[in-house]
Amino acid sequence: MKLNNLKFLSVTFILTLFFISATLSPVQAAGGEVEKAIKQYWPHKKLFGTYDKKALQRGFQIYMESCSACHSLKRVAYRNLADIGFSEEEIKAIASEYSVTDGPNDEGEMFERQAVPSDRFVPPFPNDAAARIANNGALPPDMSLLVKARDGGEDYIFSLLLGYDNPPTGVKVGEGMYWNKYFKGNEIAMAPPLDSGSVTYSNGKDATLEQAASDIVQFLAWAAEPKMEARKQMGVKVILFLLVFAAIVYAIKRRLWADIH
Repeated sequence: MKLNNLKFLSVTFILTLFFISATLSPVQAAGGEVEKAIKQYWPHKKLFGTYDKKALQRGFQIYMESCSACHSLKRVAYRNLADIGFSEEEIKAIASEYSVTDGPNDEGEMFERQAVPSDRFVPPFPNDAAARIANNGALPPDMSLLVKARDGGEDYIFSLLLGYDNPPTGVKVGEGMYWNKYFKGNEIAMAPPLDSGSVTYSNGKDATLEQAASDIVQFLAWAAEPKMEARKQMGVKVILFLLVFAAIVYAIKRRLWADIH
């Protein structure tokens, strides 16, 4: 009797594994392999590197024209744009195009007012639920820390923007989804945000896909760490101070121990 029970359990276990394998195999086949991110040169990634201000300004333009309708930038204030070369008047003009909820007023009520430079970037949706409804259930991530939140950082986001393609033969992409060879699972809800010639820079030149992707990635890197240059400058000063301090201490040590030797 016990032998029969053991055989029954063994057959049941094998059938269960077969069922799970058969169930998962179509999903795995549809997913395909994710390609490695394209390695790029980023000037701010060097030990003493700095941001390319021109690229940041172009990236800001791309964000406003191609990304801001879906993605927020909640941790960045309009006044921070001064760090990438925008004047005070330009920043005021940019902020004035948006309204924010403020208050309460003297009557204890909230009210709408024009945004000012000290305000943070106004999000495109009032809350996550509204964002999901507008994007077929998908929640567009906030871009403030996107570069630091994704494995591969700048290289990954750059590759993702260039990775849209037709799915392999025999692979069906879900409704409202797009094929991207750098995205985990290959199916992504975000439509291709960039294309060659989709952005015309202020100098009148149309941006190539690679140029636009590079510029927006550098802007997002700055958004994630706007004080990076100040941090690096402080680091250089600290290192120089320590070197000078070490030299002084060594000179004092030699003077104090000169007579003993």
